Amino acid sequence: MVSVCFIVDAMVTGAMLPRHLKSIRESSVDDHLLPILVTGTRPHARLALIEQRYYTHCLVTPAKPLGARLNQAAFTSQAEWLIIALQKQPLPASLWGSLYPQLNAYTLDAIMIGLAKPTFSERILRRLMASALLLPPYIAVRRAWLERLGGFDPELDEFYAIKDFLQRLHACSTRLKSYNGQLLREVDDITSSAQISSSRRACTPRL
Repeated sequence: MVSVCFIVDAMVTGAMLPRHLKSIRESSVDDHLLPILVTGTRPHARLALIEQRYYTHCLVTPAKPLGARLNQAAFTSQAEWLIIALQKQPLPASLWGSLYPQLNAYTLDAIMIGLAKPTFSERILRRLMASALLLPPYIAVRRAWLERLGGFDPELDEFYAIKDFLQRLHACSTRLKSYNGQLLREVDDITSSAQISSSRRACTPRL
Protein backbone atom coordinates (compact mmCIF):
# COMPACT_ATOMS: atom_id res chain seq x y z
CA MET A 1 0.00 0.00 0.00
CA VAL A 2 1.23 3.50 -0.83
CA SER A 3 1.78 6.00 1.98
CA VAL A 4 -1.34 7.97 2.89
CA CYS A 5 -2.02 10.93 5.18
CA PHE A 6 -5.40 12.43 6.04
CA ILE A 7 -5.80 16.19 6.45
CA VAL A 8 -8.97 17.25 8.27
CA ASP A 9 -9.61 20.90 9.08
CA ALA A 10 -11.56 21.59 12.27
CA MET A 11 -13.26 24.64 10.76
CA VAL A 12 -14.36 22.77 7.63
CA THR A 13 -15.80 19.78 9.50
CA GLY A 14 -17.06 21.69 12.56
CA ALA A 15 -18.99 19.61 15.08
CA MET A 16 -18.69 16.58 12.79
CA LEU A 17 -14.90 16.39 13.24
CA PRO A 18 -15.03 13.44 15.70
CA ARG A 19 -17.21 11.47 13.28
CA HIS A 20 -14.70 12.03 10.49
CA LEU A 21 -11.87 10.79 12.68
CA LYS A 22 -13.85 7.82 13.99
CA SER A 23 -14.63 6.71 10.43
CA ILE A 24 -10.97 6.94 9.39
CA ARG A 25 -9.73 5.06 12.43
CA GLU A 26 -12.28 2.26 11.96
CA SER A 27 -10.83 1.67 8.50
CA SER A 28 -7.30 0.93 9.76
CA VAL A 29 -5.33 -1.39 7.51
CA ASP A 30 -3.49 -4.29 9.14
CA ASP A 31 -3.77 -2.51 12.50
CA HIS A 32 -1.57 0.29 11.17
CA LEU A 33 -2.76 3.73 12.20
CA LEU A 34 -2.70 5.97 9.17
CA PRO A 35 -1.49 9.48 10.05
CA ILE A 36 -4.15 12.17 10.48
CA LEU A 37 -3.31 15.87 10.63
CA VAL A 38 -6.04 18.07 12.14
CA THR A 39 -5.70 21.74 11.29
CA GLY A 40 -7.30 24.65 13.12
CA THR A 41 -7.02 28.34 13.92
CA ARG A 42 -6.85 28.30 17.71
CA PRO A 43 -5.82 25.95 20.52
CA HIS A 44 -8.72 24.31 22.28
CA ALA A 45 -9.09 21.68 24.98
CA ARG A 46 -11.31 19.75 22.56
CA LEU A 47 -8.43 19.35 20.12
CA ALA A 48 -6.16 18.00 22.86
CA LEU A 49 -8.76 15.36 23.73
CA ILE A 50 -9.18 14.50 20.05
CA GLU A 51 -5.41 14.03 19.68
CA GLN A 52 -5.41 11.48 22.50
CA ARG A 53 -8.55 9.62 21.50
CA TYR A 54 -7.96 9.33 17.75
CA TYR A 55 -4.15 9.44 17.66
CA THR A 56 -4.00 12.56 15.51
CA HIS A 57 -1.55 15.43 15.32
CA CYS A 58 -3.07 18.90 15.56
CA LEU A 59 -1.56 21.86 13.71
CA VAL A 60 -2.86 25.13 15.16
CA THR A 61 -2.07 28.16 13.00
CA PRO A 62 -3.76 31.31 14.35
CA ALA A 63 -4.95 33.86 11.80
CA LYS A 64 -4.06 31.68 8.80
CA PRO A 65 -6.72 31.17 6.09
CA LEU A 66 -7.82 27.66 5.13
CA GLY A 67 -5.55 27.57 2.08
CA ALA A 68 -2.47 28.29 4.19
CA ARG A 69 -3.50 25.74 6.84
CA LEU A 70 -3.92 22.96 4.28
CA ASN A 71 -0.61 23.85 2.64
CA GLN A 72 1.21 23.66 5.96
CA ALA A 73 -0.31 20.25 6.70
CA ALA A 74 0.65 18.98 3.24
CA PHE A 75 4.21 20.24 3.75
CA THR A 76 4.39 18.58 7.18
CA SER A 77 3.37 15.19 5.81
CA GLN A 78 5.69 13.16 3.60
CA ALA A 79 2.98 10.78 2.38
CA GLU A 80 2.61 10.04 -1.33
CA TRP A 81 -1.17 10.54 -1.20
CA LEU A 82 -2.98 13.26 0.75
CA ILE A 83 -6.67 12.74 1.52
CA ILE A 84 -8.30 16.06 2.39
CA ALA A 85 -11.74 16.71 3.88
CA LEU A 86 -13.73 19.32 1.93
CA GLN A 87 -17.14 19.14 3.63
CA LYS A 88 -18.78 18.62 7.01
CA GLN A 89 -20.21 15.31 5.79
CA PRO A 90 -18.20 12.28 7.04
CA LEU A 91 -17.93 9.10 4.98
CA PRO A 92 -18.48 5.49 6.13
CA ALA A 93 -15.44 3.50 7.26
CA SER A 94 -16.22 0.81 4.69
CA LEU A 95 -15.57 3.28 1.89
CA TRP A 96 -12.07 4.03 3.16
CA GLY A 97 -11.18 0.38 3.37
CA SER A 98 -12.18 -0.18 -0.25
CA LEU A 99 -10.51 3.03 -1.45
CA TYR A 100 -6.95 2.32 -0.31
CA PRO A 101 -6.21 -0.31 -3.01
CA GLN A 102 -7.29 2.19 -5.68
CA LEU A 103 -4.43 4.49 -4.67
CA ASN A 104 -1.92 2.01 -6.06
CA ALA A 105 -2.91 3.01 -9.60
CA TYR A 106 -0.07 4.90 -11.27
CA THR A 107 -2.45 6.37 -13.84
CA LEU A 108 -4.20 8.71 -11.40
CA ASP A 109 -3.31 12.13 -10.02
CA ALA A 110 -6.42 12.68 -7.91
CA ILE A 111 -9.69 11.04 -6.85
CA MET A 112 -12.91 12.80 -5.87
CA ILE A 113 -14.25 10.70 -2.98
CA GLY A 114 -17.86 10.16 -1.94
CA LEU A 115 -19.36 12.26 -4.72
CA ALA A 116 -22.86 11.00 -5.42
CA LYS A 117 -23.98 10.76 -9.03
CA PRO A 118 -26.42 13.64 -9.63
CA THR A 119 -29.97 13.08 -10.78
CA PHE A 120 -31.02 13.85 -14.34
CA SER A 121 -32.51 17.21 -13.31
CA GLU A 122 -29.30 18.13 -11.45
CA ARG A 123 -27.22 17.33 -14.53
CA ILE A 124 -29.46 19.55 -16.66
CA LEU A 125 -29.10 22.37 -14.13
CA ARG A 126 -25.32 22.07 -14.19
CA ARG A 127 -25.30 22.23 -17.97
CA LEU A 128 -27.27 25.47 -17.77
CA MET A 129 -24.95 26.83 -15.08
CA ALA A 130 -21.44 26.40 -16.42
CA SER A 131 -20.00 27.89 -13.23
CA ALA A 132 -21.45 25.10 -11.08
CA LEU A 133 -18.74 23.23 -9.20
CA LEU A 134 -19.01 19.71 -7.82
CA LEU A 135 -17.75 19.65 -4.24
CA PRO A 136 -16.94 16.12 -3.02
CA PRO A 137 -16.78 15.30 0.71
CA TYR A 138 -13.09 14.39 0.28
CA ILE A 139 -10.40 14.53 -2.35
CA ALA A 140 -7.28 12.37 -2.59
CA VAL A 141 -4.39 13.96 -4.45
CA ARG A 142 -0.85 12.86 -5.11
CA ARG A 143 1.70 15.01 -3.31
CA ALA A 144 3.64 15.52 -6.55
CA TRP A 145 0.53 16.75 -8.35
CA LEU A 146 -0.46 19.04 -5.48
CA GLU A 147 2.99 20.61 -5.64
CA ARG A 148 2.76 20.96 -9.41
CA LEU A 149 -0.49 22.89 -9.01
CA GLY A 150 1.13 25.16 -6.44
CA GLY A 151 -0.98 23.86 -3.56
CA PHE A 152 -3.93 25.81 -2.21
CA ASP A 153 -4.01 29.59 -2.46
CA PRO A 154 -2.71 30.64 1.00
CA GLU A 155 -4.66 33.89 0.89
CA LEU A 156 -8.07 32.27 0.38
CA ASP A 157 -10.28 31.01 3.19
CA GLU A 158 -13.13 28.55 3.55
CA PHE A 159 -15.04 27.62 0.38
CA TYR A 160 -13.04 30.00 -1.82
CA ALA A 161 -9.78 28.13 -1.16
CA ILE A 162 -11.42 24.81 -2.04
CA LYS A 163 -13.21 26.18 -5.11
CA ASP A 164 -10.02 27.74 -6.48
CA PHE A 165 -8.08 24.50 -6.02
CA LEU A 166 -10.75 22.34 -7.67
CA GLN A 167 -10.97 24.71 -10.62
CA ARG A 168 -7.21 24.47 -11.19
CA LEU A 169 -7.39 20.70 -10.74
CA HIS A 170 -9.91 20.46 -13.60
CA ALA A 171 -8.04 22.95 -15.77
CA CYS A 172 -4.65 21.23 -15.67
CA SER A 173 -5.34 17.92 -17.45
CA THR A 174 -5.42 16.10 -14.13
CA ARG A 175 -5.83 12.33 -14.38
CA LEU A 176 -8.94 12.50 -12.23
CA LYS A 177 -11.62 9.97 -11.35
CA SER A 178 -14.46 9.68 -8.85
CA TYR A 179 -14.94 6.95 -6.25
CA ASN A 180 -18.06 6.28 -4.21
CA GLY A 181 -17.38 2.88 -2.70
CA GLN A 182 -17.79 0.77 -5.84
CA LEU A 183 -15.83 1.35 -9.05
CA LEU A 184 -13.62 4.22 -10.11
CA ARG A 185 -15.40 6.20 -12.80
CA GLU A 186 -14.62 9.14 -15.01
CA VAL A 187 -15.50 12.49 -13.48
CA ASP A 188 -16.92 13.43 -16.89
CA ASP A 189 -19.76 11.00 -16.15
CA ILE A 190 -20.93 13.14 -13.24
CA THR A 191 -19.85 16.61 -14.29
CA SER A 192 -21.62 18.89 -16.72
CA SER A 193 -20.06 19.07 -20.16
CA ALA A 194 -20.24 22.85 -20.05
CA GLN A 195 -18.17 22.99 -16.89
CA ILE A 196 -15.52 20.63 -18.24
CA SER A 197 -15.13 22.38 -21.59
CA SER A 198 -14.86 25.75 -19.87
CA SER A 199 -12.31 24.63 -17.30
CA ARG A 200 -10.04 22.97 -19.87
CA ARG A 201 -9.44 26.16 -21.81
CA ALA A 202 -6.26 26.88 -19.90
CA CYS A 203 -4.13 25.38 -17.18
CA THR A 204 -3.24 28.04 -14.64
CA PRO A 205 -1.34 26.58 -11.69
CA ARG A 206 -0.87 28.96 -8.79
CA LEU A 207 2.67 30.36 -8.85
